[in-house]
Amino acid sequence: MCVYNNCMKKLVIISGLSGSGKTTVSNYLEDKGFYCIDQYPPELYEELINLIQSEKFKYDNIALTVSLPDLEKYASLIYNFDLKPIFILLDSSTDVIINRYKFTRRVHPLLINGKAGTLSEAIEIEKTYLEKHKNNSIIIDTSSTSSKQLKEKLDEALSNKKEGNISISFVSFGFKNGIPKDTDAMFDVRFLDNPFYDPKLRKKTGNEKAVREYVLDKPKTQRYLKKLIAYLDFMFKAYDQNDDKRHLTICIGCTGGQHRSVTIANYLYKYYKDKYSCYIKHRELS
Repeated sequence: MCVYNNCMKKLVIISGLSGSGKTTVSNYLEDKGFYCIDQYPPELYEELINLIQSEKFKYDNIALTVSLPDLEKYASLIYNFDLKPIFILLDSSTDVIINRYKFTRRVHPLLINGKAGTLSEAIEIEKTYLEKHKNNSIIIDTSSTSSKQLKEKLDEALSNKKEGNISISFVSFGFKNGIPKDTDAMFDVRFLDNPFYDPKLRKKTGNEKAVREYVLDKPKTQRYLKKLIAYLDFMFKAYDQNDDKRHLTICIGCTGGQHRSVTIANYLYKYYKDKYSCYIKHRELS
């Protein structure tokens, strides 16, 4: 049986009152590495679960945003599968929802489909739906919740053990093929001893043990990593406290992008992956 807290694949279903912040939650989870699908039809839920549980599915974290009426159908389906999703329901006061609609050009979905005659009536209908599922869901009231508080509540709800809210891509590259255009910070490791000049290592890459040990075992490399990590710790924490930027691309370059840069990028990825949502890419090896 696949239990959520122990399973590699995580499924979150987001629902709640229209105007309570479902899109904001979906965007945040997307920044955290979730594959997000908006208004996923319940009729396709069985196919999705079978796909998630197959070896071909490449996404570990999935989030579905669904309407409260569709949530009724999801609730009757989930017990047929071992993969149990976490339900996050967003609530808000009627006055706040009405005020939010006043400042947008959107029309409430229940008004569009004719199930309600006024905005107040539409909100009350949705609150009835919401009340039915409160006991089996995580409820977040967004009436007076700031963006930062909402993110903190989501991290707590999903038992997110990672310290940071930013995500980081570590990219290795070779200077001879040009500098990546999307870099936020670039580090040149061409001064490190080059495995290319060892005939036994020339055709290997930094993904292989022999090259990794050659680069990392050097005292010069160890001194460099100590200073580099101290700098990155400071920078990541500073960005983590600033909501203006949610993703960083850290590029590590050597001459050909095969040995030293790959080794250092892999080292940094493994060092930070339990603290932040991290990604690794080796441009010249792709």
